[in-house]
Formats: sequence, structure tokens, C-alpha cells
Amino acid sequence: MTEKNLLAAFKQTAFRGVGHGPRTIHALKESLSDLDDSLESDMYGKGAIIEDFQKKITQVLGKEAAVFFPSGTMAQQIALRIWCDRKGIKRVAYHPLCHLEIHEEDGLKELHQIEPILLADKNSLIRLEDVVNIGEDIACLLLELPQREIGGQLPNYEELVAISAYCREKGIKLHLDGARLFEILPYYQKTAEEICQLFDSVYVSFYKGIGGIAGAILAGDDSFLKESVVWKRRHGGDLISLYPYIVSSDHYFEQRLPNMGQYYDNAKELAGSFNQCHGVETRPVEPVSNMFHVHISSPKELVEPLLISIYESTGIGLTGNLRENDSGGCYFELSVGDQYDHIPKEGLQKVFLQLDEGLKAASSSR
Repeated sequence: MTEKNLLAAFKQTAFRGVGHGPRTIHALKESLSDLDDSLESDMYGKGAIIEDFQKKITQVLGKEAAVFFPSGTMAQQIALRIWCDRKGIKRVAYHPLCHLEIHEEDGLKELHQIEPILLADKNSLIRLEDVVNIGEDIACLLLELPQREIGGQLPNYEELVAISAYCREKGIKLHLDGARLFEILPYYQKTAEEICQLFDSVYVSFYKGIGGIAGAILAGDDSFLKESVVWKRRHGGDLISLYPYIVSSDHYFEQRLPNMGQYYDNAKELAGSFNQCHGVETRPVEPVSNMFHVHISSPKELVEPLLISIYESTGIGLTGNLRENDSGGCYFELSVGDQYDHIPKEGLQKVFLQLDEGLKAASSSR
């Protein structure tokens, strides 16, 4: 079976255990439904609709100012450029599987001539000892919370505090890739403001766990954000209007922020069910946010037809994207959102029964 067949089967299921549902234009229609038609749009970063949202998120994050960007890629490259320019050092440090390193076509290097220093093994979190032992002067350290590409892992809060204190002592700026910041609050039992106090600059996404159309916020002190506005213009980020992104971001932020605890609890429940299946292990074993990775010891070519069969018999989908891992098996990522509570519990039990039996049969036939 091919990936295309798996994705097609997934899309045909009545219930899906991931996210908030398919990304359709309904997200915009729903977020616009309560607005007054006479409300004026923003224009080149100005206007009440964008300025009010920026002020709201500024308060949530506990920073002096915040600026809305059309993408996190743009926001984070600009943040690191500002810190490098201020210190006069064109080096930053981050994880080997950082978004800037593996998903942005070397944008940081090609557009800004900034050299990344990669910290820690790719399958491990950045620890305090990694930061202490960098061995080169850097302008900024970027931490991603949670570390998505290794299953959404998190350091314990005490180590986070220690890294922050060390960076401030050494004059290293600390930037938070908080694309999923709101999703980790239930685990840390902290407010967004308490976490953001540890960082000099913060990026958050409004399309991942929040489920807006697109868009991001970059937050920090006033002078930092004034520089970011100039760089935003240079990057072409000052679209004449960003209101569709802002309206949907605001709408779903208000709707879903209170549900992050439930998403987290559901993720732990779902991971527990996976871990009872033959040859399956989630990473982390117990999730620390609403997202985690599911690793299966059987190879992709055996797991795909099994998943398709399960989808067709139960009407419940788990993933449409199965990837090979380094140990000869395969894995996929799950982010739990609104959809999970709509899945019939009896149907979900059948899914895991069939998955367990099918993986046992696949294992014995190899």
C-alpha cells in the first residue's frame, strides 16, 4: 500500500483522533460570524483589529510588546537576527531538529548569514550542561518547548529556570520557540507569563494547537519589537491586511485556550491505549503535552494495510502519514484536540483491539 492510499483512507473516516478537524474554509467562516460587517480591517500593521489583539497577547505573555506576523518562520529568523546584530556575533545555538535547521531551506544562513551551533544529540533534549559546554560565543540560545521532532518532550521546570539564569549571567539572549506554548501549560502547571519571564523573546503560533488559519506573535521588550517591525517590512510581512488571520487567531484562542487541560488528559489516555498494543511505544511514554509520537516496531509496508483495514472497519482514523524510523519500524505524530471527544469509545476500543491483533500477526509472520 502507498502513502496516498493511507491518506485517502484516513480522509474517508467518519472520526479522526487528531487535532480539531480538517483544515477547511469553515474556520474563517465561523470566526467571522460574530463580527460587525462595518469593522475596519487593519492596514500595513495598523488599526484597532491588529493592535487590540497584540495588546491582549502582550498581557497573556507578560511582555512589554508583541507584533503579529504572518508566519513563525519569519518571526523567528527576525528575532535571531536582532539579537545577533545587537551583540555583534553571528552565531546562535539550538537543537539539531529545530524548525530553522530542518524545515526552512537554510533561511537563517542564506538570508542573514547566521551560523547555527547545534546542541545535544538529535534524540535528546538540550540540557544545562550542553549550554555550559558550548565552547563558542553565541548571541542567542533558542529553546523549543515542547521539542516536536522527538515527540514533544520537555525539560523539567527547574532545569529550564537554571538554563535561563545561566544565559542571563553570561549575557546570552534566550529565545522561546513557543509554537505550542499554550499546550504545555497543563504539564508545567504554570501560566504563559511565568514561562515567558524566563525568556528575552517569545514566538507563539496561532494555527497549531489553537487552530487558527495562520499567523504568529513575536513578543519581547519595546525596543526589540520596534526593530522587529522594521525587519517585518523588509521580509515582506506587512501585507496590506492580515485581518483574516487575526480574526481566526483571536476567535480560536478564546475558544480553545480553556480546553488545553482536557486535550492534555485525553492525550495521556490515548497514549496509554497505544502502549498496550504489541510492538507499540509512544514517545514520551506519558505525554507532557497534547502531542506525542507513536512508534511501531513493524515496518511501514506491513502497518499501512493494517491501518487502512482498521479505518474501513471502524470508521475511525489515527493518521494519514506514516514515516519510517531509524530502527526498521515506523512512526507517526498525534496532536489531540477537539476531535477526540467525538470518537465513540466502543469504536476506539475496537481500533486498539484490531491494532494489537494485527501487529501480533505481522510480527509472527516476519
